[in-house]
Amino acid sequence: MTYDDIPHLSAKIKPKQQKVELEMAIDTLNPNYCRSKGEQIALNVDGACADESSTYSSKLMDKQTFCSSQSTSNTARYAAALYRQGELHLTPLHGILQLRPSFSYLDKADAKHREREAANEAGDSSQDEAEEDVKQITVRFSRPESEQARQRRVQSYEFLQKKHAEEPWVHLHYYGLRDSRSEHERQYLLCQGSSGVENTELVKSPSEYLMMLMPPSPEEEKDKPVAPSNVLSMAQLRTLPLADQIKILMKNVKVMPFANLMSLLGPSIDSVAVLRGIQKVAMLVQGNWVVKSDILYPKDSSSPHSGVPAEVLCRGRDFVMWKFTQSRWVVRKEVAAVTKLCTEDVKDFLEHMAVVRINKGWEFILPYDGEFIRKHPDVVQRQHMLWTGIQAKLEKVYNLVKESLPKKPDGQSGPAALLSGDQRVQVAKSKAQQNHALLERELQRRKEQMQASSVLPGVRIKEEPMSEEGEEEEDRDAEEDEEPMDTSLGGSLHNRLANGLPSGRATGGDSFNGHPPPGCASTPVARELRAFVEATFQRQFVLTLSELKRLFNLHLASLPPGHTLFSGISDRMLQDTVLAAGCKQILVPFPPQTAASPDEQKVFALWESGDMSDQHRQVLLEIFSKNYRVRRNMIQSRLTQECGEDLSKQEVDKVLKDCCVSYGGMWYLKGTVQS
Repeated sequence: MTYDDIPHLSAKIKPKQQKVELEMAIDTLNPNYCRSKGEQIALNVDGACADESSTYSSKLMDKQTFCSSQSTSNTARYAAALYRQGELHLTPLHGILQLRPSFSYLDKADAKHREREAANEAGDSSQDEAEEDVKQITVRFSRPESEQARQRRVQSYEFLQKKHAEEPWVHLHYYGLRDSRSEHERQYLLCQGSSGVENTELVKSPSEYLMMLMPPSPEEEKDKPVAPSNVLSMAQLRTLPLADQIKILMKNVKVMPFANLMSLLGPSIDSVAVLRGIQKVAMLVQGNWVVKSDILYPKDSSSPHSGVPAEVLCRGRDFVMWKFTQSRWVVRKEVAAVTKLCTEDVKDFLEHMAVVRINKGWEFILPYDGEFIRKHPDVVQRQHMLWTGIQAKLEKVYNLVKESLPKKPDGQSGPAALLSGDQRVQVAKSKAQQNHALLERELQRRKEQMQASSVLPGVRIKEEPMSEEGEEEEDRDAEEDEEPMDTSLGGSLHNRLANGLPSGRATGGDSFNGHPPPGCASTPVARELRAFVEATFQRQFVLTLSELKRLFNLHLASLPPGHTLFSGISDRMLQDTVLAAGCKQILVPFPPQTAASPDEQKVFALWESGDMSDQHRQVLLEIFSKNYRVRRNMIQSRLTQECGEDLSKQEVDKVLKDCCVSYGGMWYLKGTVQS
């Protein structure tokens, strides 16, 4: 017997819950039907009195209710199939409901039984007591419901059940299996295409079709045994993308030569792709790759020893890595004194990349990989630029000043010397005095060449005597011409040893890379440098030379290998380009005991940008050319005096935001505040 052979009474659905309820009649005349049981169930449910609300109006259980429930949440792997005339027609299923008998009538029977028991108990108590005592009751008013309490009530199981019960039923009309309407709907299960031409794209193999129809479920994948967190399966590793393989290997090993990494990845992996991926998760130290700090210490993590946040740990570990780019030896106490981290954290940093030697310190764990340095100069050059930017950031955070060490005949590098600002000034003065005679002769030679190359006859250059202070200033300018900026590939010997730069790449002066001065805007280097300076000052109107050099190093790190700017830019060339781009140097009167370095005391500002704020900005810059720090009311009054009474607060806020920072109730030019 099928459902179609049994007369159906009704069917209804709740669309939001995707819940279906079907009532079917029970054949009470069937010999297998127990009539006494049916009468007993109807009596328990409806009681002796039958009315319109009764479940069984015939005083006999003559119907059965079926309720639906979701048989599975993932229906993507199921389809309805119809085989007709040698063709198999598949229709994807978006939902599967299973009908199960509902025993809600038993709940009604239990409720009726409890009501009868309660009525009997109430009758007995009324007979025992002739009159009830008068009792005092307390009336309480409910307090207003808070938003938090309302959210808890809305998310409770009781509230959800109530909402489900309140959804109205939608009554349906049932069509039998042999009805014409059912036959019409069943035609939609057949593919409408009459020929196989439309299915020419179905060229997959039977196993691929089977995999598409029955993909592996997430539950089956979760059942696979998982290895411990400290165990790395190479078989599972090679199923991951190349970038993830490199990241997992470096995170576990922490320090690795490039040759070892290639051997672990397999011979079929392209070395160019590996080089591209390794630079995203590791840094080059002495020709070997060391995993980046932010890979080991994610953003929201902290130290297990001291609870220090990840940002401070990354900065301290970067300092240790940078020290190993300068020398093969690092002293733990020196690192702890600079980074202000606890001994356990510093020891963890060092154990990642070094081994301890008694009475010597910590030595880098791997030997210098000169073979990689020779084979991949472009990668070495890019890594050198990245380390230059990191070094500038560390010097600013830890208040360090690194002096380049002289070349040693044995080709080994020593630890970087850390000097204070006053010590550096003294060293510069002693160098200027030692080279005074040489620089004076060079200056005289240049003047003679200028006189000899003059094309105007009878024109003489007036020579004025130079004061001692002027001579020292000229000496310092000449020294700046002689020394390229940190972005050049030259430098101290230990930098070349640590990051693999060739030893013959260091020269000096404005002719460092063979290009003419920045005044010759026709050269590619001058054009690229001019474009960088103009774009930078359009975004930030005020910059110190130190900050400009840091931004330039970051710009170099983002350029492709072999770019023209990699040939080297001197400090003097960068400053001349800034002045040629419409900027002016603001001579900020720093206090006598300032801790700012010479590069931090050189402040440049965009004088004209072409917008309406040029006049306001120029007045503000003139104020800071005479004052190191200024109160806002002084700036407001000066701008009002120079620009008129109609100056609004928004205009003053804009020019202050573009050029200044506030600290301790005072306003400073950007980059000049000393906390």
